[in-house]
Amino acid sequence: MKPFLRAFAATFALLAAPLAARADEVSVAVAANFTAPMKQIAADFERATGHKAQLAFGSTGKFYAQIKAGAPFQVLLAADDETPTRLVKEGDGVAGSQFTYAIGKLVLWSPKPGLVDDKGEVLRSQRFAHLAVANPRLAPYGLAALETMKALGLADALQPRLVVGESIGQALQFVSSGNAELGFVAFAQIHQDGKLIDGSHWLVPDAYHSPIRQDAVLLDKGKASAAATALLGYLKSDAARAVIRAYGYAR
Repeated sequence: MKPFLRAFAATFALLAAPLAARADEVSVAVAANFTAPMKQIAADFERATGHKAQLAFGSTGKFYAQIKAGAPFQVLLAADDETPTRLVKEGDGVAGSQFTYAIGKLVLWSPKPGLVDDKGEVLRSQRFAHLAVANPRLAPYGLAALETMKALGLADALQPRLVVGESIGQALQFVSSGNAELGFVAFAQIHQDGKLIDGSHWLVPDAYHSPIRQDAVLLDKGKASAAATALLGYLKSDAARAVIRAYGYAR
């Protein structure tokens, strides 16, 4: 190798070494409804910072139990604001780190065009045999669905038709696979690349259920992690907020 090339290579190595040393990984528990946008945000985050986010998706209630049992998550992106608040009070979350990263919207959706009308009147009909929902004890979107059915006066009538998933992701899977003709899912889940997917839907009015404020929190196991702190900061950036809005969340 020529002398000037050796000098260039040595200089490049010296410049790159600090970046490599700073690069880290963060383990993130992510509410199932936020799967698609978080995958995009994680990729953008890695390109912007060099840090890598290791993502696990599931129900907020299940993640709470896992965190209490010692799971090595460093950041939680919940589907509610109550779980992060509880974790902070119990000493498993870092005080002052909690913030709302998205406000979710509930939707009644079917892959069948024309099945779901724009007022949700299909719920009063006999045009379906099964309605998918997430477990209201584990998933905030499931609780919002239950509150909506109660607000409509249909909770008892619809009970025999319910197909209950552990998470909102599983509820969507029931509908997508045809095991249920329609279901209450997150509005973000029926978006792909920022556009609505095929089918029919009713965007549930906010007045029918409690607000779905989705909060992030730095967990105790992540308080010494530069990557964990950087990810929470990145979630507040204009770039991340643009992705969040593109998937149908209010933020």
